[in-house]
Amino acid sequence: MSQFIGPFRFSGLYAITDAELRADGIATQVERAITGGARVVQYRDKGHDRVRRLREAGEILTICRRHAIPLLINDDVDLALAVQADGVHIGRDDTDLARTRAALGGDAIVGVSCYNRLELAIEAREAGADYVAFGRFFSSQSKPAAVQAHPELLREARAVLDCPLVAIGGITEQNGRPLIEAGADMLAVIRGVFGAANVTAAARSISRLFIDPETNA
Repeated sequence: MSQFIGPFRFSGLYAITDAELRADGIATQVERAITGGARVVQYRDKGHDRVRRLREAGEILTICRRHAIPLLINDDVDLALAVQADGVHIGRDDTDLARTRAALGGDAIVGVSCYNRLELAIEAREAGADYVAFGRFFSSQSKPAAVQAHPELLREARAVLDCPLVAIGGITEQNGRPLIEAGADMLAVIRGVFGAANVTAAARSISRLFIDPETNA
């Protein structure tokens, strides 16, 4: 299914859109996030306006293709298929992982939310997930009721999993580096990027957390 072409390393800022944060248009905001260094974009919209969601996902996909950045769709396999996105991200209450993989094909990127449970991550990886996500790590406006995860979980996961680890939940420039040091390959951010007055600057600040201060790389 995936049409993504180009060099890609699953490391850096993972920008997730929010339907409430669209002051200048969601596609424009995504382009600004990519300009600031986002390495993956996830279109997340829980609304029921299928026509709007299809249009927005298509607009974002065009931008992601231009910059050789993968686009994932949150929770909606049908939408991912309709726009030919690069994959999906699913959670506990979403489509079964095996059915998701069967629908999208082996080339699609499939990520799974594992909250604060290492056993879910192990199961997801064994079932074919390309990456697993843990969180929330900090207080989150987007998911205020989400379970609490701690950096030690990333260290434990890093020791037993061979796939990329994503950390999510209230992450900012100020608190993100310890999660990287604990084992996170990517920091997934919603409001810390799209809720910022300057989306490009916010994305750039978080992206810089992945630069080794000793090697500048």
